[in-house]
Amino acid sequence: MILLLALLIGVVAGLRAMMAPAAVAFAARFGGLALTGTPLAFMGYAWTPWIFGIAALGELVTDQLPKTPSRKVPPQFGARFVLGGLSGGCIGAAHAMLTGGIVAGVAGAVIGTLGGSAVRAKMAAAFRSDRPAALIEDAVAIVLAVAVVCAA
Repeated sequence: MILLLALLIGVVAGLRAMMAPAAVAFAARFGGLALTGTPLAFMGYAWTPWIFGIAALGELVTDQLPKTPSRKVPPQFGARFVLGGLSGGCIGAAHAMLTGGIVAGVAGAVIGTLGGSAVRAKMAAAFRSDRPAALIEDAVAIVLAVAVVCAA
């Protein structure tokens, strides 16, 4: 179950890169994820959730801009890969499964990046506009992130 949650938080990172670490950082800070004493304890420090939270809000805005690069270009894909691993690692570390959590988070980030891009393209074609597809993807990422950290 824990590895599935780590995979799913990785999917969130594939959809919205900063949403996944923001969710786990808030959960670590406010008691939902026990990261104290793990290598990822910094995710629960006082400023960490706020920094990731602001970055996640910024990403929600910039994703709507027409000049935002594809999530599949190397820098964007790499960031999702790393942040998916970090977020999955947090889920795993809270249950003494750090390495498994990292691997599952990275796998989820790949699934979320490629799958999210394909689904969004199909929705944008159906809507004849990218904005509704982007907003639906935002909502899915937020709901999935909250569900995963609540379950973890």
